Amino acid sequence: MTMASVPETEGRPLLLVDDDAPFRQRLSVLLARKGFAVTSVGSLQEARVEAARLKPAHAVVDMRLEDGNGLDLVAELRAMSPDVRVVMLTGYGNLATAVAAVKAGAIDYLAKPADPEDIVRALSADGSSRPEAPPEPMSADRVRWEHIQRVYELCDRNVSETARRLKMHRRTLQRILAKRSPK
Repeated sequence: MTMASVPETEGRPLLLVDDDAPFRQRLSVLLARKGFAVTSVGSLQEARVEAARLKPAHAVVDMRLEDGNGLDLVAELRAMSPDVRVVMLTGYGNLATAVAAVKAGAIDYLAKPADPEDIVRALSADGSSRPEAPPEPMSADRVRWEHIQRVYELCDRNVSETARRLKMHRRTLQRILAKRSPK
């Protein structure tokens, strides 16, 4: 998708809420290139302040934040502006949280690391049509690798703790971590 193909987003305020600073920075830059006026914050408290100030037309919200749950923010954003288009991101996707996000008012629910094109597609889709399937979804091996990397980072790069949480042998995990990411 080019910037010209999403003119309805041009300059419209977007609130990006994610406590993972490197991910937030990369996504902020990519969304700005797609024509959004991005304001990014790392906490629920900051998000509430910016949302009240901006009244964003779009929002990308992480499910788990250090100071709360992104689902609460979705409901608050919808109360401020019923037309806001919210995409929920999570590194811990499951059916129950997806249903909760949609019930709270999110228009889509994407697993991290979400492709920026998928996020733009979800934010730009009209409400009457279902979002298209991604043209090149991540392979199952890539999704598994990304999940392992995320848990590894959450465990402060501690192999033993990561292996325990993932219920796998430590040596197996070390071999996986030593390999390059699959495509």
